[in-house]
Amino acid sequence: MPSKYMPPLLPLLIFFLLAAAFLSLGLGKYPLSPATVFNTLINPSVVLAMHYQVVWTIRMPRILSALLAGALLALSGAALQGVFHNPLVDPHVIGVTSGAAFGGTLAILLSAAYLLMMASAFGFGLIALLLVYALARAFKQESNLILVLAGVILSGFFSALVSLMQYLADTETKLPGIVFWLMGSFATADWRKLIFFAIPGLSAAIIMLRLRWRINVISMGDKDARTLGIDLKRAKWLILIMCAMSVASQVAVSGSIGWVGLVIPHFARILAGVDHRRLLPAACVLGGIFMIIVDDIARMLTAAEIPPGIITAIFGAPLFTLLLIRRSDRHSENI
Repeated sequence: MPSKYMPPLLPLLIFFLLAAAFLSLGLGKYPLSPATVFNTLINPSVVLAMHYQVVWTIRMPRILSALLAGALLALSGAALQGVFHNPLVDPHVIGVTSGAAFGGTLAILLSAAYLLMMASAFGFGLIALLLVYALARAFKQESNLILVLAGVILSGFFSALVSLMQYLADTETKLPGIVFWLMGSFATADWRKLIFFAIPGLSAAIIMLRLRWRINVISMGDKDARTLGIDLKRAKWLILIMCAMSVASQVAVSGSIGWVGLVIPHFARILAGVDHRRLLPAACVLGGIFMIIVDDIARMLTAAEIPPGIITAIFGAPLFTLLLIRRSDRHSENI
């Protein structure tokens, strides 16, 4: 019997996630058969050194990074849409993505080591959230509209700083690296970066999943939340902080990747319903599946690897348009 907090389809989605990850281990410029991948996973000490290198050193951390990035973006998007009572909200709205992007570009401009660049991106992402909080306090109220406006203001500010970093960067040495990183990539993923990514990302995801019943209450409206004894301000900011940690850690490792946090929660809502106890786990798994497929396309479609941020935009825009049309048709039928 499936848990009442878990959609019956979740085991099936997890199966598809594992299947996508397994098949992806064999895809690439050096293709491996499923049998070879299976043997390399089960008996890594007795397989060819080349197979071990490809599966365990190159592809495994990359696929896990893509899986975790997609899961965190979709989970954050679903949580924020519930908190703001708005299905058009995504992780970019709280300004964390732009803040993290500025931190990364600044570190690249200063020729910082890669781990320091990741730390800079993560740190500025959290700083952006603190500035959103300070700006909302300056308005002397913390309504959803004020938080969104503060996020938009900070996003514009940090986007301008990112443009300034690009303008100041040397066109031969620094600018290509900044542009490539901003478009997103898992090409440089390794176990060390994955651990840096996974510690804050998984911690935030676990907390958000444990808070999903509170998101249910918050999505019902402020009045109902207070009636049920929920400390609305504390719960909302805890969820925002966890979303910020998730997005900042993702941007620090793989650059800015859009549309996932906006589109995937809509598909999860179609499959799992609006109850966040079921919606959040479904969005998490769907995001992982989607990003694994996107990364496979990125490294297989052409000889030169395509940044996944471009692919998510190419797929995300028409998919979101279809979702809006579907939503509009439903609304027309109900009138």
